[in-house]
Amino acid sequence: MKKLIFIVFFVGLGLFAFGQNEDIQKIRASHQNRHHELLNEYVQFCTLPNTWNDPEQLRQNATFIVEMMKKRGISNARTIEANVPGAIPAVYGEILSPGATRTLVFYAHYDGQPVNPAKWAEGLSPFKPQLATSALDKGGKFLDLPPANSPLNDDWRLYGRATADDKAGVFTLLNAYDAIRRSGLNPGINLKFFFEGEEERGSTNLGAILAANKDLLKADAWIIVDGPMHASGRKQITFGVRGDVNMNLTVFGAKRPLHSGNYGNWAPNPALKLVHLLASMKDNKGKVLIKGFYDDVIPLSKSERQALTAIPDPAPIMQKELAFAASENPQRSYLESITTLPTLNINGIESANVGRLASNIIPTLATVTLDLRLVKGNDTKRQIQKVIDHVKKQGYYVLDSEPTEEERLQHANIAVIRHGEGYNAQRTSMDLPISQAVIKAVRGTSTQEIVLMPSAGGSLPLYLFEEVLSVPPITIPVVNYDNNQHGENENLRIGCLWEGIETVAAVMLMKW
Repeated sequence: MKKLIFIVFFVGLGLFAFGQNEDIQKIRASHQNRHHELLNEYVQFCTLPNTWNDPEQLRQNATFIVEMMKKRGISNARTIEANVPGAIPAVYGEILSPGATRTLVFYAHYDGQPVNPAKWAEGLSPFKPQLATSALDKGGKFLDLPPANSPLNDDWRLYGRATADDKAGVFTLLNAYDAIRRSGLNPGINLKFFFEGEEERGSTNLGAILAANKDLLKADAWIIVDGPMHASGRKQITFGVRGDVNMNLTVFGAKRPLHSGNYGNWAPNPALKLVHLLASMKDNKGKVLIKGFYDDVIPLSKSERQALTAIPDPAPIMQKELAFAASENPQRSYLESITTLPTLNINGIESANVGRLASNIIPTLATVTLDLRLVKGNDTKRQIQKVIDHVKKQGYYVLDSEPTEEERLQHANIAVIRHGEGYNAQRTSMDLPISQAVIKAVRGTSTQEIVLMPSAGGSLPLYLFEEVLSVPPITIPVVNYDNNQHGENENLRIGCLWEGIETVAAVMLMKW
C-alpha cells in the first residue's frame, strides 16, 4: 500500500492543480510593497567585498548580517567562532516558538569566490552591483536603481559578485521570516539561522563549529538555501549533493627552459608528457579509464530514479545557450551525468607562455588542476588514491613535494601530486516525513510542477550535518540557473528574491 501511495504521489505531480494558500498570499502582500527598500538593502549587502581568502572582508559581512537579523527581531543574533587560528565565524540567530516541538535550521553562506575585474564585462565591477534590463549576453542594457514607488521588473538582473552565490540565500532566509512576522503569522516551529563564512574554501572549520555547538544547533533537519533552480525556472528541491576534492599534478622536464631548436626531439617536454598522461585517464566519450573509478558508487533508489525521470530535461535549453554541438557523451543524459556518476575534470593546465608571450622553448614543467566530484559511495581518500595509482601505472615516480636533483636524475618520469581534504557526497531520502513535508510546502507556493532532484551536480559539505549532528539536510535553491556563479558577470534575476522569500516562508510555516 505504501508503495502505491508513493507512486500515486509522483504521478499526481503532473495531474493535480497547483494552488497557493492564504498564508502565502499574506506573505506576498507583505513583501510586495517593500521591494524598493529590500532591493536597496540587498545592493548595500552585495557592495561589501566577500572574497573567501580575505578574513577582514568576511568579518565585515558577518557584522552586517548580525545587524540585519537584529533589525528583523531575530533573537540571540551573534557570531560563532571556531577555536582554530584564522577561522572565519559563522553567524547564528533564532526564533523560538512557545510550545514548539520541532526545529529547523536554515543555512546559507556569505563568502564568495575571488574575482578578476578585468574579465567582467565593460561597465561592470564585481563589488559595485549594477542593474540591467535582462541578461547582458541576451541584449540587456544597464539601468540605474529606480526611485521609490516606480515599478520593478522581476526579469531585471543585478550584476555583482555573490549576488546569486550565496548572499541571495542569506537575504531570502532573513526576509522570509520578516515577512512572516509582518504578516502576523506564527511559524509554530523553532527557527534557527546559520550562515557560514568558509563554504567557498571547502568549509574547513564547519565540522569543528558544529561539534562545539551541538546543543545550540539541535534540530530535526537543516534547510540549505544555495544553488540554482531548474533551467525551466520551476521551483526545485534537491535532496543531495556531490562531494568534491581537488588535485594538483605537476610533471617535469629539464630544470631550466631550453631552446626548442637546439634541444627539440632530445630533451623531454613536460607539456607533452602531461597531455599524454591526462589522455590516459579519460576517453573521448567521457568515460574515466582509471581502474575502479566507478566501483563503489551507490545507485539511486527506485523512488529517486522515478523522480529523476519526471524532471524536464534542461539540456536542450542550456546547450543552445552555451553554444556547443554535442555533450561529452550524447548517449548519457545531462541529469544522469550530474547525479549518478563521479567526475574527473580538468580545471586548468599551465606550462610555458602562449600567444603574444610565447617563446620557442621547451618548458621546465607542466601543471594541471583536477576536480573530482564524488557521488554517494565514493570516499575522497579512496578516489584520490585511485588517481595516484593510475599515474604510477603510467610509469611515474610520484611525490608530494618538489623532487631533488638526485631524484630527477634517477627517474625519467616524475609527478608531484598535492591534494586538498575534500568531502564526500550526501543524499537524503525523499521518503522521510520531513522530505514529504517540504515537498508539500514548496508545492503550495507554485502554480507549476516543482522539480524533485535526487542530487545536485554541485557540492556542499552536507555530509557533516549527518555525521556530526545526525540530522538530514534538504536543499532549496532560489536563484536563476544562468547566474554565472564563481565566474565573471555573476548575476541574479531579482524576481528570484521575491519568489525565494515565499518559498522559504512556506517551509518555515509548515507542519509535519
